[in-house]
Order: sequence, then structure tokens, then C-alpha cells
Amino acid sequence: MDCIFCKIVKKEIPAEIIYEDDKVIAFKDINPAAPIHILFIPKEHIDSVNFLDEVHIDLIGELFLKIKEVAKKLNIANKGYRIVNNCGELGGQTVNHLHLHLLGERQMQWPPG
Repeated sequence: MDCIFCKIVKKEIPAEIIYEDDKVIAFKDINPAAPIHILFIPKEHIDSVNFLDEVHIDLIGELFLKIKEVAKKLNIANKGYRIVNNCGELGGQTVNHLHLHLLGERQMQWPPG
């Protein structure tokens, strides 16, 4: 598979890893949209939200719990932050590997892009 995120999981290409366990890896976005911009991905390759099913319920919960933990460690939990998932071309997904963006340290606007 030629997925850039899978290559990060396999340590075939470098990334500034912020968190890692057996199911989830989080790393700094190379093109940040906020002072804090971290991508959280499952180590299992899943193309997008459209490919989730019941077997992924625990994994999705793990992703959100890890985001909460990292936000607390980075001292943005109480100030506020945004979690973003883009799905499909019109949704802005540029890498076909499920990922969540943690954005913090700036005022977020609504509606987003």
C-alpha cells in the first residue's frame, strides 16, 4: 500500500510523533492550520469514515480519548480546541487514511471553510 500515513506508522518516513500506542499514532501536521495541529490516526488502514463499521467502535473511542489526553498535556483542554475529520474529496480529505485533526491555540471560526 502506498499510503503516506501507513508509511509513518511503519516508520518508513519520519514524523514528529506526539503520541503512540498499539492502536493509535499522533503526529504534528507538516502544514499546520493552527499553532497546535496534530493528526491522530488508527494504525489500521481505514480509508475514511465511510469505511467504518461496528468492529471499529472501540477504535474510534480510543482516538477521541487519546485526543483528550494530548489536549490536556498540551494545556489546551480548558481553553478549547477543535477536532476535525474530512471525508471524501468534497469534504477536503487529501489522504485516504482515516484521521482526525486536533487544532488549538487560536480562535476557531464558524462556519468552517
